[in-house]
Amino acid sequence: MRISIVQRENLEDKAENLEAILEAIDRAGRDSADLVVFPEASMKAFGSGRLDTVAEPLDGDFAEQIRQAADRAGLTVVLGMFTPADTVEVDGKKINRIHNTLLATGRGVEARYDKIRLFDAFGFRESDTVAPGSELSLIDVPLTGAPSIRVGLATCFDVRFPEQFVELAEKGADVILLPAAWNDGPGKLPQWRTLTAARALDSTTFLVAVDAARPGGAKKAGDAEGPTGIGHSAVIGPDGQLLAEAGYEPQQFSVDVPLDDLVRIRKQIPVLEIRSSE
Repeated sequence: MRISIVQRENLEDKAENLEAILEAIDRAGRDSADLVVFPEASMKAFGSGRLDTVAEPLDGDFAEQIRQAADRAGLTVVLGMFTPADTVEVDGKKINRIHNTLLATGRGVEARYDKIRLFDAFGFRESDTVAPGSELSLIDVPLTGAPSIRVGLATCFDVRFPEQFVELAEKGADVILLPAAWNDGPGKLPQWRTLTAARALDSTTFLVAVDAARPGGAKKAGDAEGPTGIGHSAVIGPDGQLLAEAGYEPQQFSVDVPLDDLVRIRKQIPVLEIRSSE
């Protein structure tokens, strides 16, 4: 399974983001990828203005252009965007909340995942403007010359909740995608690396963690600037082995995921089998 990872810097302007996304999808298609994965909040960077003003339903123009690009490129796309949710009243003010949504589309795939665990940590309150999702999401990604593969979806802060990844694996996921816009700050890169490796081991799946590039690059690394991205997108095997990792800067690269290793590793580390027998 060839996965194209797009570690890009999320921008303020939705149109600029969309243009870059469409170019990256086309590039992934030329590289014969089965799947291309983008960061969380690819529609508009966190901290760059109100998200409800750019949110669109999945039959809106933003998603439709991605859908068409995926079909042209002959692959499946998974990408973070914002969709309308509801209107709530807080302290006498009406707030139009959105969902932090992953769109999965292309080659017969059409699904969504609304982020369940919201980022109310490190001084940031995602739940003030974002409505939580309630359902897990899995998709069957078509492969060229091979059976489709079951893929689970999760987003950023979800990574701190191992039970979600275990449940995705119990529902058949062999690969779990984790688009993110990880919060930078002291100690945050070690946490990112530790948590992603742990979730791969917990679930004995291939974990594909696609983070936004660090605004300002390595020179700004370690500064606490909110959930804008820290880079270091990674592919981690079901035995915790690091198969690929990016740096802080924008980068698009493809990884051939050795799915044949799954059976062997799950026999060596049969945590899913042991859980099912308890």
